[in-house]
This record gives sequence, structure tokens and C-alpha cells, in this order.
Amino acid sequence: MELTLLGTGAPLGLPRPDCPCAVCALSRGTRVRAATALLVDGALLLDLTPGAALAAARSGHSLVGVRQVLLTHPHDGPAVEVPAGLPTAGRVPDGRELTLISGHRVRAVPMDSPGTGYEVTSGDGERLLYLPPGGAPAGLPDDHALPYDMVVADVTGRPDGIARLRATGAVGPATEVIAVHLDHDVPTGAALDRRLAAAGARAVPDGTTLYVGEYHEVPDVPRRTLVTGGARSGKSVEAERRLETFPEVLYVATGGTREGDPDWAERVGIHRERRPGAWRTAETCDLVPLLAEDGPALLIDCLSLWLTDAMDRVGAWDDEKWADGGQAALRERTAELVAAVRATRRTVVAVTNETGSGVVPGTASGRRFRDELGRLNAAFAEECEEVLLVVAGQALVLRG
Repeated sequence: MELTLLGTGAPLGLPRPDCPCAVCALSRGTRVRAATALLVDGALLLDLTPGAALAAARSGHSLVGVRQVLLTHPHDGPAVEVPAGLPTAGRVPDGRELTLISGHRVRAVPMDSPGTGYEVTSGDGERLLYLPPGGAPAGLPDDHALPYDMVVADVTGRPDGIARLRATGAVGPATEVIAVHLDHDVPTGAALDRRLAAAGARAVPDGTTLYVGEYHEVPDVPRRTLVTGGARSGKSVEAERRLETFPEVLYVATGGTREGDPDWAERVGIHRERRPGAWRTAETCDLVPLLAEDGPALLIDCLSLWLTDAMDRVGAWDDEKWADGGQAALRERTAELVAAVRATRRTVVAVTNETGSGVVPGTASGRRFRDELGRLNAAFAEECEEVLLVVAGQALVLRG
């Protein structure tokens, strides 16, 4: 099944008309994206957008052979001039199936938001799922047991939809996931590629032709990732984004609760509100057993609070206790953690802090914490396939 993406952008396109934002300013050349529309085997057009005929011509195709035009969502952008000879566009009721003269079978998939998704099966059995902007399936047919060959969806706007498809088996290890409906609320260029790769997805330029069912290397999702950065740099948000398309995640909060500290309670509340509802939470600093077990992906937030607890346990704040076995005990604890990270089979994303780039602490215990965190970060990073430094909300790849 041949699939040509006539456009890959949001309904208003990218850049948006008259928008002064940075992403729109950077969306030039191959980063310009028309509203998403798909041409399947030259016979089926999914979504009719402005300039569809010209977009098809630029990609070396024609709309002359189109026998069916199906819409996934109401069109709120510029007026669309229907090319001469093109069939009237329409939407299929949820659950209804069409058999086209071209041999394709098209089934309408209900969404959890306004719009319609379409499952397209070719005469040779290749299966494509196309979802509207902002949409995720509200239910899949009973016979979807085998994974789709390709899913084309709003990955950045509805990562939970991809997680849901993975949880049901509709997206498997070999499913090619293509991100469309791309808008100016996500970065462009390498930053977009990195975010999508973490979700096992990719974006392609407008006019790209893909072949559903043809082998294509799926982006390799790193199994161990360390995200570091300063206070309020956006490192926790970056870490959470890396797992937002996973069907199951265990969020490991190492900070616990602090009685009588309203500021801490507010911080914890903000993190909880931001996390997907399907994620589970464990408040613990006992990381080694979790890393040794099999289970869903772990998001550890954060290593600096784990180190605080470890230093508490060995009396590291007291100079005498530190000299009398505390230092050796702490090094043993950190070595156990690093060894567990090296041996784990789980997907792990860990958050930590960069504390060595600012003011030198005025106390011996403060300098001790800074030094030990630097050592822990370096040892932990050595065991990770990917290491990111987040500065002012921007992630810089240090490894991977």
C-alpha cells in the first residue's frame, strides 16, 4: 500500500498565518507543513485540504484516480476549493465499513473527541490506522488483535492515544508510527526528532511517499536515560515526555512527604497533576529492588533526593561520622545503585540536579553533598545509553 503525505501539519498549517512565535519563525523550507492529508494508492484521499491537487503534483502524483474522499474532522481553516472531478467528501459513521472499487476496505474508528479515525486495509492485507488531530481511539474493532503495519496520528498532541494503542496490542514493536497534525506548540527540527524518537515515532516532510508494510527501522528507544539540569530548568517535564507514550509507567518519587511544608506539598501536587492518570506512583528511596524486578518503565525523580536520604542513613552530615565509616558506607550504597542500573532490564528514565555550576556551598556538609552528587551523576550517566542536559527548557543531548 503506497501512502503519500500531501501535508503533515495542523489544520492551520505550519507556520500559522501571521503568527510571530519562534516555532513558526523557524518553520521554513522543508519544515513548512500544510494541513495533513493522505493519498492512499492514488485512489483514496483522507482529508481534503487547501492546495491538495498542487501538493499531489509536487510529490509526483495526481488526484485524477481518486475514487473516495473521506474526512476525519470538521475543516476550520481556509476555504477549500474542490478539484474538478473529485468525488464529494464525506465522513463514515463509526463502525461502518466501506469496500472501495480499488479493493481497499475502510472502517471508521470511533474517537474520544470530535472526529473519525479510519482503518484502511489493502487488497494484500496491509493495515493502516489514521487518526484525526487531537484524537485517540475510543474503541477498536474486535478483530484488531494483530498490530497495525502503520499508524499515522497526532503523536505530540495525544501521546496517551499511542500509549492506549500499545496497551491493546494495536501498536507493536514493528509498527511504524508517523507523527502528523504537527503544530507550533512543539519544537521543530532536531528537538522534534528527538522527542518523537523517544516515543518510537518519526516525522517526515510533506510530499513523502511511504509503503505500508515495507520494513523500516523503528526508532530505537533508549532503555536507560539520565536527565540532568538546574532548578526549574524543565528537566522533570522532559523526563515525563520521554515516557508519555508508554502504556505503563511506575513513577518513583524519592522525596516522600514533608509534614508542615506547604511549598513542598504544592510542588508534589503540580507533578501529580502533570502525570498521566494511568501512571502508578511509588514513594521510596529503595531503588535497587525495583531495578532488579521485571515490570513497566520506571521514572525516577530524583537522584539528588535519593542521595540526601542515603547521606542521612550513613550520618554523612556529621564530620566525625563521615570520617569514621560514613564515606565508605555511602560509596557502597551508590555502587549498589549503579550496579543495579547496569543490570536492569527495565526502561528507566532518571532525573537529577546539576549543583556544581553555581555558588560554592558555605558549609562542609553542603560541599560534601555537591561533590557526592557530582560523583553519582557521572557514575549513573556512564550506565545510560542517553544523557540529556536541560537548560532553560531546552534539552541538549550529551550522549545518545
